[in-house]
Amino acid sequence: MHTDISGFGKILIGLGLVIALMGALLVFAGRLPGLGPIGKLPGDILVKRDNFTFYFPITTSLLASVILSLLAWLLLRK
Repeated sequence: MHTDISGFGKILIGLGLVIALMGALLVFAGRLPGLGPIGKLPGDILVKRDNFTFYFPITTSLLASVILSLLAWLLLRK
């Protein structure tokens, strides 16, 4: 039995591109006007010690998840 999964492959490629673009946006957010607070939202955890820094962007991750979920819902609804 042969199953055509090319449609699933296209979805994975599209999701990969979206994730890569969001990653680039987060990397360059400090340099772009209006995007400075991304990654520095209230609720993001930042612990700095002498030679150790721990950063966990909880709020930024939740916001990105909501935005991506809404975008996927809008694009994939029938």
